[in-house]
Amino acid sequence: MAEKLLDQMRRVMRTGHYSYRTEEAYVHWVKRFIRFHGLRHPEEMGKADIEAFLSHLAIDRNVAPSTQNLALNGILFLYQKVLEVELPWLDDVVRARRKTNMPVVLDRSEIRVMLAELASPHDRIVGLLYGSGLRISEALRLRIKDVDFRRREIIVRNGKGAKDRVTVLADSSLPALKVQVEKALAIAELDRYRNRGGVHLPHALARKYPDARFEPGWQWVFPAQRLSKDPRTGLVRRHHLLNQAVQRAVKLAGRRAELYKPVTCHAFRHSFATHLLESGADIRTVQQLLGHSDVRTTMIYTHVINRGAMGARSPMDGM
Repeated sequence: MAEKLLDQMRRVMRTGHYSYRTEEAYVHWVKRFIRFHGLRHPEEMGKADIEAFLSHLAIDRNVAPSTQNLALNGILFLYQKVLEVELPWLDDVVRARRKTNMPVVLDRSEIRVMLAELASPHDRIVGLLYGSGLRISEALRLRIKDVDFRRREIIVRNGKGAKDRVTVLADSSLPALKVQVEKALAIAELDRYRNRGGVHLPHALARKYPDARFEPGWQWVFPAQRLSKDPRTGLVRRHHLLNQAVQRAVKLAGRRAELYKPVTCHAFRHSFATHLLESGADIRTVQQLLGHSDVRTTMIYTHVINRGAMGARSPMDGM
C-alpha cells in the first residue's frame, strides 16, 4: 500500500513540476513517517502521529530545525495534495523554530587562496558563486544560452521559488568561462556525432524538437564527463556536474589552504553579498542579484560588513 501511495505522490509532484531534489526529499520523509508508525496508512493517522514523528526526529535523531520542517512539508504535501484530505488540525501542527545562523564570509585573500587550490572546472564554478552570487545548483544548471558575455550578465532560470533573475558576470571570469563553454560545445558535438546522450530539455521541448538536445544554446556550461540515466524518464542523457563533487572539492581546498572557517559552496555566495555591501552597493540591488523575496533575508549581511560585530571597534584597540 505504501509503495502505491509513494508512486502516486511522485506523479502529483511531477505534474506540479517540482524539482527532482524536492521530490526525493518529500518521498524520503513520507517513507520514514510511514515506517516509524509500523507501515500504517496515513489516512489512519492524525495530528498526534505527525507530532510524535517530529518529536522523534528532534529528540531521538537530533535533526536540525530546517530538517524537521522539511519532513513536515513532505507529510503535509501528502495529506493536502495527494490524499486531498481536508483536516482542520493540519494548520495547528507546530513547526520547529528555525535558528538564525550568521553567514560564514571569506575575505578577498581567502577567496584568492581557495581559487588557487581548486582545479578546473571547480575553480570556474566557484568563480561564479563568488563573482555572480549564484547558488551551487544554479551554477551547475547554467546553460550556454543564459550566459551573455557581451552584456556581462547571467540569467538564472527557475531559481529558488521557481523564479528567474538576472545577475552580474565578472570581467575576470570571462576568459575561463569562454574556455569552459568551448569544452562544453565540443562534448555536445561529439555526442551529436555518435547520436547519443544530449541534454535534458524542460517540459515538452524534447518531443517538439527532438534534435534540440544537441543545440549549442541548450548545453550545460558544466557538463558531466560521463552519460547517465535520467532517474525520471530512464533515458540516457548528458547531465551536468553533481553538487557533491564540487562540495567535496571545496572542502578539500579549504583544508589545503589551512582555513579554519567551515568553508562550503554557500560561503562564496555569502561573501559576494557582503563584499558588495562593503563596496557601497544598495541593499535592494543586492537583494535582486541574490534573488531574495524579502529584503529582511538580505539584511543579515549588514551585520557582518566592515570589521567585527556590527562594524564596531573594540574599546581595547584604543588603549
